[in-house]
Amino acid sequence: MTETIMRYHLIISKLKRKSVSLREMNEFLESESDFRGYNLVRDKRTFKRDLDAIRSIYDINIQYNFKTKVYEIIQDEQNDKNLRMVEALDMFNALKISENISNVIHFEKRRPNGSEHLNGLLHAIQNRVQIKFSYQKYWEDSPKLREVEPHALKEFKNRWYLLGINVSDGNIRIFALDRMRGLVIPNLKFQHNTNLDVNVFFKNCFGIIAPEELQVEEIILSFDAFQGKYIKSLPLHETQEILVDDKEEVRVKLNVYLTFDFIMEVLSHGDKVKVIKPKKLIEHVQNIYTSSLNRY
Repeated sequence: MTETIMRYHLIISKLKRKSVSLREMNEFLESESDFRGYNLVRDKRTFKRDLDAIRSIYDINIQYNFKTKVYEIIQDEQNDKNLRMVEALDMFNALKISENISNVIHFEKRRPNGSEHLNGLLHAIQNRVQIKFSYQKYWEDSPKLREVEPHALKEFKNRWYLLGINVSDGNIRIFALDRMRGLVIPNLKFQHNTNLDVNVFFKNCFGIIAPEELQVEEIILSFDAFQGKYIKSLPLHETQEILVDDKEEVRVKLNVYLTFDFIMEVLSHGDKVKVIKPKKLIEHVQNIYTSSLNRY
């Protein structure tokens, strides 16, 4: 059983990085066999059975592309979510079998709290029951009791957020899990709001802010060629489109709300990025840099 699960994870890991032929996959599995002490190489028939098992167990769809003659993971939202769960399981297994990991693995020491609420919130979302909790905003002196119809969870920069409808006024609200206290889940059902499409709600958001008063902007940024390698490997946003990619620059276009979070992301790249469009973002960045210089 250990050998089988290991082989499934190795197949997924390889295909996450690159689509490959069966020959290339077996070359990879053969090298892993020598390292792990198992015979992991598969013929075409047994490899197909592995793909069927992966689809059944992990709900990850791997198909053969007859045009390019390689196996590939079909890219969609469901596959992306399940691949993240496999990554988490791989990390758990690696840590579980390793000894004295503190000398070789160094974890981020400033991780926010709030992950203890995930199980309860998932239960409430899936069963459509209201929740109650105390919530402390940074700009308020004391926490307030909230009653919320929870709809979805979203991750942004190692923090988790809850998207829900405030019972008191019927408005959509976003709550950071690390600021929630005393989560209570009474058995009080609510009707699912079919007008709230979470994917549409966040489509043009950078992060978790979706301001009603702002319009989606076409943003064009120019990065130097070296920084552009990072921007290509980890896009700033799902709408990112590469306009120029040469030895001088990587120029990208995005369609997002011009929020504080996005402006801070642009500033985080320092002199490696230049705003091409829109004019309001150019002026905003200039004003921030001018103000910063005046503090010294």
